[in-house]
Amino acid sequence: VAKDLALDLPALQDRGADLVSEGGTQYFSLHRKTGHLVTAERIDREQLCRLVEKCVLRCEVIVEGEM
Repeated sequence: VAKDLALDLPALQDRGADLVSEGGTQYFSLHRKTGHLVTAERIDREQLCRLVEKCVLRCEVIVEGEM
C-alpha cells in the first residue's frame, strides 16, 4: 500500500492510514511496519460467496491529507 501510494513508511504512519471494509468483518489490515496489505483473519470463500462465481471483497484505504 505504501508503495502504491508513493509514500514512505513514516509518511504513511503520520497520515493515519487505515483500511475500511464493507460489512461488519475486517478481513484485511495494514501492516504498520511494512506498509503491506495483509489478511486480518482466515477468509473462507465457501462461507462468504456460496453460490456466487465471482467472489469480491472490497476495502478502502483512508489516508489523511491531500494526495
